[in-house]
Amino acid sequence: MIKPYIDSSVKSKVLEVLDSGYLTEGPVTHTFEKEFSKYIGCEHSIAVTSCTTGLEIALRALNIGEGDEVIVPDYTYPATASVVSIVGATPVIVDIGKEAMLIDYNKVESAITNRTKAVIPVSLFGNPLDYDKLNKIKGKFKIHIVEDAACAVGAEYKGKKAGNWADISVFSFHPRKFITTGEGGMVTTNNRVWADWMNSYKHFGMKMGDSQREAVHFEMMGTNYKLSNLLSAIGLAQLEKIEELLRRRIVLSQNYLRLLKNVKAVSIPGTSVNGKHSYQSFCIFIENRDEIMKSLRNTGIEVQIGTYSLHRHKAFQNDKSVRLHGSFGNSIYAFNHCLALPLFHELTFEQQEFIVEELKNLL
Repeated sequence: MIKPYIDSSVKSKVLEVLDSGYLTEGPVTHTFEKEFSKYIGCEHSIAVTSCTTGLEIALRALNIGEGDEVIVPDYTYPATASVVSIVGATPVIVDIGKEAMLIDYNKVESAITNRTKAVIPVSLFGNPLDYDKLNKIKGKFKIHIVEDAACAVGAEYKGKKAGNWADISVFSFHPRKFITTGEGGMVTTNNRVWADWMNSYKHFGMKMGDSQREAVHFEMMGTNYKLSNLLSAIGLAQLEKIEELLRRRIVLSQNYLRLLKNVKAVSIPGTSVNGKHSYQSFCIFIENRDEIMKSLRNTGIEVQIGTYSLHRHKAFQNDKSVRLHGSFGNSIYAFNHCLALPLFHELTFEQQEFIVEELKNLL
């Protein structure tokens, strides 16, 4: 469905790190962080081992833990809600909007209690959130916005990139994302205090002296969520070509839209008003999704579901710390009808035409 874009420049940067012998986090990772901040337009970027660990340290930086509640959407990968439980807080799961598959902002408001400390909305598949609505909720209820921006590198809202709107945003570099490090993530924020705390926490609670002569101090308990130079080299090489990669995804997505325009059995999910979609995935809604997915795979076309409806899974049904708020009709619809079509840099128009013809024949 997606193939990581690994060209000669990526291989060259990785070989440079291997030849240097400096494999753990170091100058390459720090350059990756600085260049990512420049691209997003934010003050601070912290490279971590995954989007999941990035979300965890974001919640810890905000001092969220036992007795607190954090609102998350039902239609997302389990990590969005799991990190809330990991820090000892209560995930409060709400439905999504049907058209764009993003968190239902009205349901967020209705789920807020005096224990609510944050919301983790998901900019799903590269579709940016309505940050104006989120900021109104934030101001009204004095809570934090921690964006799960796993899929949203390159997405924009009103001309400003995702990762520069929320209190803290967290990106994924899993191979399903078009910027990858194999495994890894990046946390972005404009708050220096939170950034310093997260940097220390991911380095075992370490605080470095102002000069090399000063001793290292461990000022708090921490852990190891560092991203190695080796993995950062992959991400840095891809980041240098991000505009080219993003343009290609948008061109391919627009071609899908053209090919599917008059196919009545296909519905296209909406994009946020004032938003620029980065198309980490190109998704459609169809009936008989599972049957059609199986048939397409049998012809060699690798398609996939969108993501998961959390409340239908044992982990979230049996955990007494989880609070399910309201009904989940829209999440269930998305889970049963959303199909992600192949989308990767080397995909050709001819391959897209073949995919759509096969889809139309099955429909």
